[in-house]
Amino acid sequence: MPHFRAAFECCLLRLVQGKRKFIQPDELPEFEYIFDDLDGPAVPQPAPLEEIIPSIVLLGVPFDHLTMKTALEEIEKMIASREPHYLVTANVDFLVQSLRDLELRRILLEAHRVLCDGTPLLWASKLLGNALPERVAGSDLVPLLLERAEEKGYRIFFLGGEAEVAERAVQEAAAKYPRLIIAGHYSPPFQPLLEMDHDDICRRVRQAAPDILLVSFGCPKAEKWMSMHYRRLGVPVAIGVGGTIDFLAGRVKRAPAWMQRSGLEWVYRLLQEPRRLYRRYVDDLWFFGRAIAGQYLHCRPAEKPGDDSPGEVVLSEPTWQRIRAPGWFDAATLARNSEMWREAQRHHCVLELSGVQHIDSTGIGLLLALEKRLTARGSHLVLMDPSPTVRKVLKCLRLEHHFLTASDIFTARELLDRNGHVPASIQPENGFHATLPLIWSGEITAANEPEYWRRIEQEIRSWAEITDIIPADLAELRFIDSTGIGVLLRARKLAQKLGVTLQLRGAIGPVLDILRVSRMDWLLD
Repeated sequence: MPHFRAAFECCLLRLVQGKRKFIQPDELPEFEYIFDDLDGPAVPQPAPLEEIIPSIVLLGVPFDHLTMKTALEEIEKMIASREPHYLVTANVDFLVQSLRDLELRRILLEAHRVLCDGTPLLWASKLLGNALPERVAGSDLVPLLLERAEEKGYRIFFLGGEAEVAERAVQEAAAKYPRLIIAGHYSPPFQPLLEMDHDDICRRVRQAAPDILLVSFGCPKAEKWMSMHYRRLGVPVAIGVGGTIDFLAGRVKRAPAWMQRSGLEWVYRLLQEPRRLYRRYVDDLWFFGRAIAGQYLHCRPAEKPGDDSPGEVVLSEPTWQRIRAPGWFDAATLARNSEMWREAQRHHCVLELSGVQHIDSTGIGLLLALEKRLTARGSHLVLMDPSPTVRKVLKCLRLEHHFLTASDIFTARELLDRNGHVPASIQPENGFHATLPLIWSGEITAANEPEYWRRIEQEIRSWAEITDIIPADLAELRFIDSTGIGVLLRARKLAQKLGVTLQLRGAIGPVLDILRVSRMDWLLD
């Protein structure tokens, strides 16, 4: 019956889209090429297929299962690839901030690796049924990385920190690792993120041509800066290192090894800087504990009631496939059919979730990993008809707006057709409009800023010749990061230069929240 239903839906969809091609009987067993002429040529897929190892998701943030040793190996692979990457060493404070800051949450979701920098995170991962192997703290990783860089001849650039502290850290590193190649260091004047001289900083880094960039602006400023610029910098590895610069310079002492192993390093830090850290630690403990308890209640490990299918490929086409998820979407079930999830990276994927009775933190990790792999290959993941259980868990983890979702196969196909040939962040409707207001839709991020800015600039210049007031409606804008906020600022300045008024209005949902967190909601009229 499931196969008959899938074939019937395919026939209906072909008729709806005006593709009156008869399905031959010999096509039905494998369901191949039914939509061979819907999408045109397949999207090039240069990235290799790799096994997906589902991460453990803590408060909506996926953490990679890496030890200190494997983290160093991953960094070496990134350097060898010469492609730009950024890594995050996330602790409890990162997760608490990401609950309020949607841009930081998006950055953590898109990071090439998220490392566990906190013993409480290890405890939480064990509670949720997919324990992380060990803590990979930035303060432990950086010295080992400097040692590896000295051995391999990697070039290091120190960015951020107070000028005197950074200078001392560089001197200490040079003394301890005499053959280390320090390509440069720079401590820009302290300014809000959007007021920094980004062009000057990027010019300095590019001229130094480092292999590893250590960014010490503090969270979330460092992570937002890396997300904004890592692509154009071309540095193979950029890492936010937090207070590690202070440790290297000897300004702050590390806790004894026994306190680090037992998860009490925070006590040592608190005793050193009680005024600065007391309030933060109390708030973090309260918000983290409450949120993890909520996650445990919604997706705690549970015994499976009897046998359950590991999932199956319902339909496979040249450019997309439809997969039915297992009813018990947990770590054990996913491991039973890892090859199917590996192959799911090959094309657009419609994942049917209507029959999911239970999903744990590892199941959510697989959804995030699959989406990230598909996006990297120019494809998309659509969650079709998520069950109430799935919707409840996604809402608990604040991921309900992260995925493309569809109620049925027809809507799913429309989403794929709409997003299949252009980046998801730039929709076809972002161009000119016959009447005002201007409609800015999709996303404005560092990934699409050049093209989006060209379109906005053309619209403003064209309308400035006709009217004194140009309203721009942001209601269809799904997401905006700090680069996107910079685009809005530039747009306002351009309008002023041309002697007209640009009215930004209608921002809702994540866009409005991000503007408020950044204290830039004054841009709205």
